[in-house]
Amino acid sequence: MPGMTARKWGRVIFISSESAQQIPAEMIHYGMTKTAQVAISRGLAEALAGTGVTVNSVLVGPTASEGVGTFVEDLARQQGTTKEEVEQHFFAGTRPTSLLKRFETPGEVGAVVAFVASDHARVINGAAVRADGGVVRSIF
Repeated sequence: MPGMTARKWGRVIFISSESAQQIPAEMIHYGMTKTAQVAISRGLAEALAGTGVTVNSVLVGPTASEGVGTFVEDLARQQGTTKEEVEQHFFAGTRPTSLLKRFETPGEVGAVVAFVASDHARVINGAAVRADGGVVRSIF
């Protein structure tokens, strides 16, 4: 951070999760860690106020990462079904509030992170930017 504050420009971005705001009953431990990330992010943003360094969190929704892909494939094989049916069941039962109704892609998440890292996002600071596919049932 000393280098960023000396240059009067920098970006710190925590990759968090919608689970920070809407803690899932089946993953309370995970939600707690993601909530802590958002709190640290906000605290750092306040500590760096006026320096030109922004600190934000991106609240990512269910994403088709490599690990999730493997999990879904294994589950489909165990259940004798397709990956598409496992995904449909997940969003119907486990994340029914999703407006996207599918896993986000890493590229879609990356595009949001790239924007938050850009100079175009210089006024976004201390924020929890939602890239959750509409999972969190809130307009704020």
